[in-house]
Amino acid sequence: MKTKDTTNTLLKLRKVMASAIYTNHPLKAIIVPSSDAHQSEYLAECDLRRSFISGFTGSAGTAVITQKEAALWTDGRYFQQAEQELDTNWILMKMGLKDTPSIEDWLCSVLPEGSYVGVNPFLYSSSSWNKMKIALEKQGHRLLETTEDLVDQVWDNQPVAPATSLVTVQENVAGKTVREKLNDLRQRMIKNGVNWLVLTALDEVAWLYNMRASDIEYNPVFFAYSVVGFNSTHLFIHQNRITDEIKNHLTNDVTVHDYDSIIPFLEQNCSSEKTWLSTNSSHAIVSAIYQIYRVTTMYSPVSMTKCVKNPTEINGMTVANNRDAVALCRYFHWMDMEVPKGNVTECSAAAKSLEFRQQEDGFVSLSFATISSSGPTGSIIHYCPNKDDDKPVKADQLYLCDSGAQYRNGTTDTTRTMHFGTPSQHEKDCFTRVLKGHIALASVVFPEGAKGFWLDTLARMHLWKAGLDYRHGTGHGVGSFLNVHEGPVGCYIGNSSRVVPFAAEVDLKPGMVITDEPGYYEDGKFGIRIENALLCKKAETQHNFDGKEFYTFESLALIPIQQKMIDRSLLTEDEVNEHTIQ
Repeated sequence: MKTKDTTNTLLKLRKVMASAIYTNHPLKAIIVPSSDAHQSEYLAECDLRRSFISGFTGSAGTAVITQKEAALWTDGRYFQQAEQELDTNWILMKMGLKDTPSIEDWLCSVLPEGSYVGVNPFLYSSSSWNKMKIALEKQGHRLLETTEDLVDQVWDNQPVAPATSLVTVQENVAGKTVREKLNDLRQRMIKNGVNWLVLTALDEVAWLYNMRASDIEYNPVFFAYSVVGFNSTHLFIHQNRITDEIKNHLTNDVTVHDYDSIIPFLEQNCSSEKTWLSTNSSHAIVSAIYQIYRVTTMYSPVSMTKCVKNPTEINGMTVANNRDAVALCRYFHWMDMEVPKGNVTECSAAAKSLEFRQQEDGFVSLSFATISSSGPTGSIIHYCPNKDDDKPVKADQLYLCDSGAQYRNGTTDTTRTMHFGTPSQHEKDCFTRVLKGHIALASVVFPEGAKGFWLDTLARMHLWKAGLDYRHGTGHGVGSFLNVHEGPVGCYIGNSSRVVPFAAEVDLKPGMVITDEPGYYEDGKFGIRIENALLCKKAETQHNFDGKEFYTFESLALIPIQQKMIDRSLLTEDEVNEHTIQ
């Protein structure tokens, strides 16, 4: 990983901040979040503003630049990576550690009295904006909208926004037509007493319209908004993308508008009527509706419907995982043969796993950049191998591969940790404790109404007994030929400000697909993670206390666990039987 010299870029940015060209007042600070106008987790290259200004390339983090200092907040998945990529201009703020201040607290401690802080209102969610605004105003500061993004003003050769080809998803894959989805949605709107619903999340728009594209690498989505009324449906997208095929797919039920006309449309049609918005929508979008007419919820009705897969989608996810298992079993067999010869690198290994997947029917792309890491790099939780600093996969080190794919009928995400020589007893002990946690979550039976965070400790308890832990969530939702990280469902205990408030409110229900991925990492030595996608389903129990239903999980991933990594003396008979370890 390379460190980027940000000195000149920060100097240019501070001059723009002081000029007050894009605000009514000179700015003493700006906030640069890791998001686009749709609050996406993964971004198109044109939206990698935080990465450009800081040099830190992880997917999660927020940069704050004052006239004198620059700081970056990120979570435990990226501590090592940020330490390697940030230059001396930056202070690393490790989120989740007790001594790390919040962004608002830090700003209030370093800013001169009566300072103005700028944010692009399209890149900051409404909930984040309100929290920051209140905190700053209590200390006599002001949060201001910038009329243009300030980072864009100093970013030479910024990539242009992508506009990839749109493709349709047929009913035999989606399970429902667009019209059926809209009818269901309008029933939810009636129940909630609203006239309009605004959708800003890209995967929600793609799911609703049964369309896909590849505007963001690995994520089959396209840049668009949607506004649904009782008697009309509106799609906001650059109109040169609408081919005759797409017109026929949308039919006359959908009116297509230019992408950039979303704010004027909201102001003219929705601002004075009850309008349903997610608090994760941008401040710019939410502000277009008069406050007394806003009906806001943490998540939109589409996100909740989408994360509960219908029978057709469940079948598609099963088929996709079966195909992926074939590719991965071939891949790990190849690794077992080739690594001892000394000819495999982290990059060539990742390329080979892609090659095997490309041979499977329905393969579209990877679902994220393959994490192919040997020995010390395995301890970097979201490590991605780099051709400029390619490293050998060594037979005497642990190898961690976290990878997934997009198929026409489903999305996969699987991690296996292997050793191609003889693992140490310590490595086996750590691996087996991770495996025990993985089995505990995969086999749990729980009552309806349970939230994901209720179950998180199951995956950690055997590590905790040895005084060990890991700095990431235990599970996230997985889309159906959509984003590999799908909200709002998840299994977290508080390590991510982006997802925890949402996942904490969501009941686990049959049809949801979440990952089970406990791990353990020793900085500079190795990393261990075991991950399967799990399908939530109804459990058959002897009793139903208080008339409740009980649920359990079914693993969708069919890739073996490496036997040599297991210390069988640490496993119970039930664990061996539950996970068919023979």
